[in-house]
Amino acid sequence: MFSERGFHARLRAAGRPSAEIPLPIGDDAAAVRISAGKVALLTTDALVEGTHFLSDSAPADVGRSAVGVSLSDVAAKGGRPIALLLDLLLPPQTPPSWADAVAAGARAEIRQWGGELVGGDTKPSATRSVVGTVLAEGDPRHLVPRSGARAGDVLVTTGTVGRGGILAAALHRGRPTPSLRRQLLRVEPRLFEGRVLVRFAHAMLDTSDGLGESARLLSEASRVRIEVDFDRLPLAPGLRAIPAGAARDSAVFYGGDYELLAAVPAARVAAAIRAVRRVGGLVSVVGEVKRGKGAYLRRNRELRPMPGAGWRPFETALARVGPSQPLG
Repeated sequence: MFSERGFHARLRAAGRPSAEIPLPIGDDAAAVRISAGKVALLTTDALVEGTHFLSDSAPADVGRSAVGVSLSDVAAKGGRPIALLLDLLLPPQTPPSWADAVAAGARAEIRQWGGELVGGDTKPSATRSVVGTVLAEGDPRHLVPRSGARAGDVLVTTGTVGRGGILAAALHRGRPTPSLRRQLLRVEPRLFEGRVLVRFAHAMLDTSDGLGESARLLSEASRVRIEVDFDRLPLAPGLRAIPAGAARDSAVFYGGDYELLAAVPAARVAAAIRAVRRVGGLVSVVGEVKRGKGAYLRRNRELRPMPGAGWRPFETALARVGPSQPLG
């Protein structure tokens, strides 16, 4: 089966890192140095009908979401959005009004954060897909790569954990309501929080694939041991309604949260928390970084390997039997 992680690893192995490209392939965003004091951040993401949005999802919501998922990657590097390119891959019979509404939603989302829709492309396709590519400006002094975590750092996360899993569970329980369809596509990129945290953190990434998967990625990139304390996780409201056990664990670590997970030096954690609160954000201490390797979850005083949940789109695409699949 095709693996996104494997593809990134092959690209990384064939790459040629340089001072002009300060982030490795596979990080949340790519970085290209454009002057002594400026770095361009570039990131792209695709939403595919049947995997990321429903056939009857509102097209404006699809457009906003296609931008939001890329903005979440920009947030993980503390960037400021500048421009958006929007690509639409559509069956020939797609009504023009659907494409226009997607573009309107995308334009509204990027403008909300100070950027502008500047172009894009269209191609015929068997399935509707929307690709958002965002250009942002970053600070070369504070790019917080995934590879930067150090033993002794403290792990913090913004917002709550498990929102995406709650929505996925609700979707699987029955026919989605208009409200649920909209919530499945809602992304609130933590751009303000990201700009603050890059001044304190050694490493940071977004939790679009779930906090557990993000912990594993952080461990692998930084070659450290990550320990997350379940009792300290800021669980999203509604998780208690899911029976304890495998179902709840799957919801907690499912993905689709679009928060930020950061490794912060212990001496700077209190200042980082105060700074995030000043911009209206929520941040919680959830674990620590140690020497070693692997990602682990501490619960009831037991330390075990991180549960194997997390969003894996190619497994989802292989397993699905219809278009009603949740956003990951």
